[in-house]
Amino acid sequence: MDNQFYLGIDLDDAYAIVSYYETDKPEPETVSTVAGSEVFQIPVLLTKKRGIGQWFIGEDAVRLAAAQEETGVDRLLSRALHKESVCVDGESHPASELLRLYLKKLILLAGSLGKQQKPDCLVLCLEELSREAAELFGDLAPGLGISREQLILLDRRECFYYFVYHQDPALTLHDVWLYDYRGEELCCRRLEKERRTTPQLITLTEESVRMPAEGKDTTFLRVLKEQFQGRIVSATYLVGDGFDGGWMKRSVAFLCQGRRAFVGKNLYSKGACYAAAVLAGGRAWNYVYLGDNEMKVNVSLRVLRQGKPEFYTLIGAGTNWYDATGRCEVILDGTPEIDFWLQPPNSREAKVEHLELSDLPKRPERATRLRITAKPMSDVRVKVQIRDLGFGEIFRASDKVWEYVMTYEEES
Repeated sequence: MDNQFYLGIDLDDAYAIVSYYETDKPEPETVSTVAGSEVFQIPVLLTKKRGIGQWFIGEDAVRLAAAQEETGVDRLLSRALHKESVCVDGESHPASELLRLYLKKLILLAGSLGKQQKPDCLVLCLEELSREAAELFGDLAPGLGISREQLILLDRRECFYYFVYHQDPALTLHDVWLYDYRGEELCCRRLEKERRTTPQLITLTEESVRMPAEGKDTTFLRVLKEQFQGRIVSATYLVGDGFDGGWMKRSVAFLCQGRRAFVGKNLYSKGACYAAAVLAGGRAWNYVYLGDNEMKVNVSLRVLRQGKPEFYTLIGAGTNWYDATGRCEVILDGTPEIDFWLQPPNSREAKVEHLELSDLPKRPERATRLRITAKPMSDVRVKVQIRDLGFGEIFRASDKVWEYVMTYEEES
């Protein structure tokens, strides 16, 4: 494949961090607002110069707002998700349109540093995903100069996963921890690898700890000792403003005892770039990640291909259930029934859903074509639609549609 240009944007209401990845380079680069430094955080703020249609973002927006003695438009992400409108310079603007303008300027900024203006794929990294976020950014994609297919939404947990498993394999031999410290909360996330499966199954567990204003070093050291007890840890990553200030003394000394520790703020945006290389670029990948937003089961059909039985996967475990859709067309052979197989990737056992197509027009063998569409409703629940397409000019389509909802539940 030719060299591709991918963008990863880590976005919340306070800051955006932008990384870009030219796949002929060894790793992604991150946009710095100060040349030659690592000032990666770009304030999520938009300010309009009074009287003219010129908008500024980031630190430029902060300075202009101060000069004009105003606050600028902040909280763009949450305002857009709540479908708010904002009055600026006497005019009302949908917050979603202002968010689009902010993101467009980020894309142009990254493009000016890379080899092209438009990315082949844009991965937006959010703290949490939702259907509202998927719909919002799906609507914004054309205005960003990309198609909906070129846009991928991931949460920070999954971007952490893609970042980690693109690092030196020696750093992923055992457990990998991420500590994300923002405000008063320390979010602790652990990636664990199941080596007995192919591809290797990756799971993430997390918990939050409230950090005190005083004695942070002591509290963090206690947390580390409790969470590392009885486990082998290969590497630890620290992100978030809470780690600023040089307060870590004993905790850092403990972290570096026989393991590697890294501090930075662009882990998620770089992970988003690596995700683009796998999900959009087709990079070989030997892992399946089962996070909060990923399908927990494979949804498959048992079919005959060139006379040999095989499974055709409609929706694969590990795909994001917000966006996943599986489609195929089949020729019915035998009785008007279809079996769907729901199977976790780490299990030999499958749940088989036996679906009967009631009132299907009677036709000769192999003279009925069906279109099957599967759309997840959750990470274990799938809605299936089956449509009768007939068989060309010989047997007209009846336009009958059958819908079923299938759920996989672990046996207790």
